[in-house]
This record gives sequence, C-alpha cells and structure tokens, in this order.
Amino acid sequence: MNDRSTNGARSVSSGTEVRAPRADAVRNRDHLLAVATRVFMSADAEPSMRVIAREAGVGIATLYRHFPTRESLVDAVYQDQVVRLTTGARELLGQLSPPAAMRRWMDLFGDWIATKNGMLDTLLAMIESGEITHARTRSELLTAIDTILDAGRATGELRSDVTADDVAASLIGIFTVFPPVGHKARAGRLLDLLMDGLRPHGRPGPLAPRDVTS
Repeated sequence: MNDRSTNGARSVSSGTEVRAPRADAVRNRDHLLAVATRVFMSADAEPSMRVIAREAGVGIATLYRHFPTRESLVDAVYQDQVVRLTTGARELLGQLSPPAAMRRWMDLFGDWIATKNGMLDTLLAMIESGEITHARTRSELLTAIDTILDAGRATGELRSDVTADDVAASLIGIFTVFPPVGHKARAGRLLDLLMDGLRPHGRPGPLAPRDVTS
C-alpha cells in the first residue's frame, strides 16, 4: 500500500518512508556529472576526484556526498553516455533525416569514446568484476544503430545490406586510429566518407562476406 503526500514529495510503502530527491540536489548531481564527463573527455590520464571537484567549483566532500567512490562516479558517467546514445537515436530521427541522424549519432559515439579514455582503467576493472556488463552495452548500442538504419532503409536513403555491426566496427576503427580528442577534423573526414558508403549510391555492389567467427 502506498501513501503519497499531497505534494508528491514522499511515499510510504510497508511502513518505510521514501523521500524524492530535492530539486537542488538533482541539479547539483547533474552539474557534477556534466563536469566529470567533460574532465574525463579531455584528460590524458584518469583525473583525481579532487581535480573533478575543483573543476565543478565544489569541495571534495560535496562530490563524495553524491558519488561516494570513484567507481560510482565512473558508472554514472558511463551509463549517462550510453543513455544519450540509445535514446538519442530516436530523438535524432524526430529532428533529422536518417542519414543526417546517423552522422550526428556518430559524433555522439565519438564523445562516448573520448569520455571512456579518461576513465579507462577504472572502467576496465569494473567490467572485469562484472559491475558493468559490456555485452549488454554493446547490444543496446547496436539496437540504437539499427533504429537509424531501419529508418533509412524504409526511406531508401541508407543501404539495405549494411548491418549495425558493420557501422559499429567502422566507428571503432576510425576512433582507434584518430581519437576524437586532438584528431577531430581527421576523424570527421573519415566519418563523412563512411556516411558516403552507407548511402545507396556509395557502393553499388553487395558488401564482401564477413567472417562470422571473428
């Protein structure tokens, strides 16, 4: 049984009171998350929690109050970026044509890659421990790509023989050779070339068979 107060600020279930986060607490957390994302994206090595707090203009205790451990902060940033990519696919399609949506989504993917670089050691440790499930993330991202590809196939603006795996592998290759940070122009040129290949006129014949065992 739930008992909700008139302003919706609390509910009681099985005798336990649950308070909704205060609006200012939510804003503070969102601010810290945005700053941490920016710091991770531009860092050559993993920044300290103290550096992130300083960039956010708060004390270290405030940062730890919202994110008690480095792992909790990394997880929050990682999941926020994944959500931006997965929900972003449909949002972009609501504003842009499928090819334009795909090209913009590629930029978002590059931002995600850049953010991961600044928290890579912690992220890899969390994946190894099972705290973050890499397979689930990969499935969610492929579904996002397929959402745009399906829209493009329906309008005839994107090739019908291209798969989400093809796009994902191409993006990883591009951003491995030219990381988004420091190589934005070169990466952007390759992304434009990739988009040309995704259009029906980009390559008239079918793609070469892929080795499904790899």
